[in-house]
Amino acid sequence: MPRRRPPRAGALADLPPLKILSQIVMLQAAWYVVATVMILFTSLVAGKVFSLDLVLSWRSLRGDTTVGWTLGLCWLLDSLVLVILLLLLVSRSKLVPDFALTVHFLHLVITSLYARALPTNVLWWGLQACSAALMVSLGIWACQWRELRPMSFGKAKDTPGLPREGIEEEGEASMFGRGRRGRGRDGAGEYEMVGMKKGDEGV
Repeated sequence: MPRRRPPRAGALADLPPLKILSQIVMLQAAWYVVATVMILFTSLVAGKVFSLDLVLSWRSLRGDTTVGWTLGLCWLLDSLVLVILLLLLVSRSKLVPDFALTVHFLHLVITSLYARALPTNVLWWGLQACSAALMVSLGIWACQWRELRPMSFGKAKDTPGLPREGIEEEGEASMFGRGRRGRGRDGAGEYEMVGMKKGDEGV
């Protein structure tokens, strides 16, 4: 039988399905909650009546009205907020495109079911393309920045009466199994500590 090709490092196969599903649900819920809050706020400021059509209907996104352009701005700001959630929930740059495109695909399905028709608005499709590109590019950059941060394992403490050079030499000597070097307390001269042999123990 031909051997199966192992999945690429960082692929979705590395994660349990239940965890993937929970992350998608949280991202999709946050996507609509943030958008609803922004659209509700702008509607109250502009003195417009808020309805679910502003959030779920693609027909509300029109280029010939101020409301349509305001909705487009809210959705772009929503994408920026989702980048932060991608960094916190996914935190792996190779998985960012999968989750970002899944969120937009589910948004397409939900809006199509709500409006009972596939979107035919060019502005809506252009907004989704810009939103997906923004989320993917910034999400990958943020996750790579987090992955490439230097890891600190603690700093060596300075021993009283022993310079830092002596500590570094002592560490190097212990790594290679050699004797340890140091300086006397008066600062004059050097000494080298050599391990005792078995024959010298009885002396």
